[in-house]
Order: sequence, then structure tokens, then C-alpha cells
Amino acid sequence: MKLYYFPGACPLASHIVLEWIGKPYETVRLTREQTKEADYLALNPTGAVPTLVDGDFVLTQSAAILNYLAELNPQADLLGDTPRERAETHRWLGLCNSDLHKTFSLVFGASQFSGGDEAVAQVLAVKAIEHLRGLLSITNNQLRGRDWLTGKRSVADTYLFVILLWTGFKQIPLDGLDELRRFQEHMQADAGVQAAMKAQGLI
Repeated sequence: MKLYYFPGACPLASHIVLEWIGKPYETVRLTREQTKEADYLALNPTGAVPTLVDGDFVLTQSAAILNYLAELNPQADLLGDTPRERAETHRWLGLCNSDLHKTFSLVFGASQFSGGDEAVAQVLAVKAIEHLRGLLSITNNQLRGRDWLTGKRSVADTYLFVILLWTGFKQIPLDGLDELRRFQEHMQADAGVQAAMKAQGLI
């Protein structure tokens, strides 16, 4: 099994899950230029990461990869045991993937959506950060009295952890979001998280 990634990007969530599963895997570190080359585009036509290759099966999109890894390795118990538990995992994974990550795209690359107008790009980024704070407040509330988003460790936790790393990269304050700070510290102390981050050169 092979995971293609950029350091600190969303494939870190899958990288952590691969560590939690504990089975052999390899990673391929890419540059943004390499994702636009023909060989890689043959694997992932979007020219993005992550891409997971498992034998002759090629899978893209973080949420799909996380679900695939969890379903392939039920002993790791990263989705939940019942339909309701799995629905909760998918709910919070969806919020991370479809809401938080989507909004962060305006923080990282607002100029792509501004038509080259830097003033517009700045407004988009500021509004995106405001929206992020609201979404992060929802996850902060969910974590009260819990170490994990659903009450037990799941693939959703790895995605939220990556999102929180990005708040540090972009210096977005987490003041007033004490549960998120606690969650981040809890994850950073995890051996699988540390192994994945070390492999990506993040610690």
C-alpha cells in the first residue's frame, strides 16, 4: 500500500490512520510540480493529494481513503460498531472534509477565487477565517467531556487534527476554544501521530 502526499497537507490524516492500523505501507513525498506531471495525473487526474495505491486499486479523496482504510482494517475500530456509531463518524468526517477543509481553501488560496484582485482576496480570506471560527466552535463544543469527536477514536479525529495544524500554519488563534487545544495536545502525544509527523518532517 502506497500513499502519495505533501507534508502537512490533508494526506497526513491518512498517514496517521496507516500508523494506527499497524500494517506495512510506504509513502511517496511529492512537490506541487510533480502532481502536474503526466505519470501522477494518470493516477489522480485532479493533480492533488492524497492518492492511495493498493495493488491495482487507485483511490483519491481523503474521506474515501480514510473510510477504505478503516473498513479494510476493522480490528482497528476506526469507524464504529453500529450504524449509529458509523453515522456519527461520517457526520464529523464530513464536517472536516466538506466544511472545514473547503473553507480553509479560501485561507490558503484566496487569490485563486478573486480574479487576481488582491483586495478581494484579502476580504475572502478574512471572511473565511470568521467562518472557520464558527465551525471550530462546533467541534469545540462536541469535544466537551470527550477525548475523541464521537467518544471513541475514529478516522474523523485524524482529519480534525490536520485542520488544527493548519490553524497554526496560518496563525489563526484558538483562544476560547479550550477543548480543541486539549484535543490537539492529546493527539500530539499519540505515538502514531508522532510517527506520521516525524516521517513527514513536521517534528
